Amino acid sequence: MRSTSQALREGRAGAVAVALALASAALLSGCSSHAVIDNLPAAVGGLPEGVPERPATPPSYPAVHNMPPARPDTALTAAETKKLREDLITTRERAAKEAADATAADAVAESSTPPASAARNP
Repeated sequence: MRSTSQALREGRAGAVAVALALASAALLSGCSSHAVIDNLPAAVGGLPEGVPERPATPPSYPAVHNMPPARPDTALTAAETKKLREDLITTRERAAKEAADATAADAVAESSTPPASAARNP
């Protein structure tokens, strides 16, 4: 008859063996080339039908650290800045006047129209 400690040691050894087998399978699957995965059927986890072929040469990485070329436009001159500021001010004043006129027209229309409840009650 086996002792309890001996059974526990054998159980731990089996668990360690299974864990090592799973870990090695995971590590080895990372080393597989894309050619193997490309040829697997879709039902087993391969690429679905209609997927375009991989390019023969991988694309190059984008030039992330390259600076863009200088802009051809220059900053506004003082006269252009002044004219633009004046145009914006006149546009703001015109929009404010139109809003005030619309609000006044709405107020006049509301005061001249009797309430809807007055027409129903004799």
